[in-house]
Amino acid sequence: SAIMTTAYQLNLKGNPIEDESLQPASVFAIGSGHVNPSRANDPGLVYDILPDDYIPYLCGLNYPNQQVGILVGRKVDCSKEKSIPEAQLNYPSFSIVFGSTPQTYTRMLTNVGKANSSYDVEIVSPDGVNVKVEPKKLVFPKLGDKSSYSVTFTRTTKGAINSTTQGFIRWYTADYSVRSPIAVVFQN
Repeated sequence: SAIMTTAYQLNLKGNPIEDESLQPASVFAIGSGHVNPSRANDPGLVYDILPDDYIPYLCGLNYPNQQVGILVGRKVDCSKEKSIPEAQLNYPSFSIVFGSTPQTYTRMLTNVGKANSSYDVEIVSPDGVNVKVEPKKLVFPKLGDKSSYSVTFTRTTKGAINSTTQGFIRWYTADYSVRSPIAVVFQN
């Protein structure tokens, strides 16, 4: 996750990274941005995910038990798993396909930066979407501490809406910036 959350979106001149048509690149063109190895080596927070965390998702895609078992390295019985959509994985980005129903997702962050750290949230909502994050501050007394947050995405009716839009959530301190892109596709 650190490679994604510490990536940058500006070029060497301080302008947005451009796509092949020399326009500012969207999240669909550059993903999280350009990799910053030194920042990725000291990200502050990480989104942990283990092979077993993928089991409910893979089973929900109707993969056979044997194939899921090969991926996670143990026997799996998908009939005992409650399936989840990919958006429920503890992933460092949000990919939302919108009809009209609000969507809420939870993420867990682990402190790998400094003890006694407190992160505030910055939200840049995609056009046509209200983004609500709870709580607004994450506190980590010790290294290795975990803290979760929930994000609710609600489609708004203001203004013209394109078929896709983007934004981000950023947890930050004076020393760290942990950015999670939001990509939205609107369905009619």
